[in-house]
Amino acid sequence: MKSKLVVLAGPSGVGKGTVVRELIKQKPEIFLSVSATTRQPRPEEIHDDHYMFLSEEEFQGEVSKGNLLEHAQFAGAWYGTPRKPVEERIKNNQMVVLEIDLQGARQVKKSMPEAFLVMLKPPSTEELKRRLIQRGTENPAELELRLAVAISELEAEFEFDAVVINEDVSSAVSQLITLLHLN
Repeated sequence: MKSKLVVLAGPSGVGKGTVVRELIKQKPEIFLSVSATTRQPRPEEIHDDHYMFLSEEEFQGEVSKGNLLEHAQFAGAWYGTPRKPVEERIKNNQMVVLEIDLQGARQVKKSMPEAFLVMLKPPSTEELKRRLIQRGTENPAELELRLAVAISELEAEFEFDAVVINEDVSSAVSQLITLLHLN
């Protein structure tokens, strides 16, 4: 794999954050890009660690200045990837991982065709629903919306360079390390 930009995408609740955190723990030389969002932080989330939490006005300012590599609206909030840290790390020959959604992955592939796209999939739709419920961060209406979006996102598997099934975190990370030639 030649690209220094890896996009890990998949539906809500598939375990992207958990898999990426374990990957970074095992391979600290990888830079994980911190996304910006307009949604409210969850109790355990820290600004500039989990996300850059911005107001709607601040976020739109970043969009209009061209400071985001990609951006999309999901479940009433905006999400985006700050361009500058990603470009700086790639220029310094460091591998960069973006943990984003399908819309964002498509935008990145359009602006940076060399990006290597990996879809993280659940072992089954039932397991994905169980994980979303267990997470406990959405009300029933939001949960149904996320599940419906997730099912349609999984149909885009053919757009990706590789697919990793997140049966469990250690096997998913092991598959990623092999795919990215980080052994």
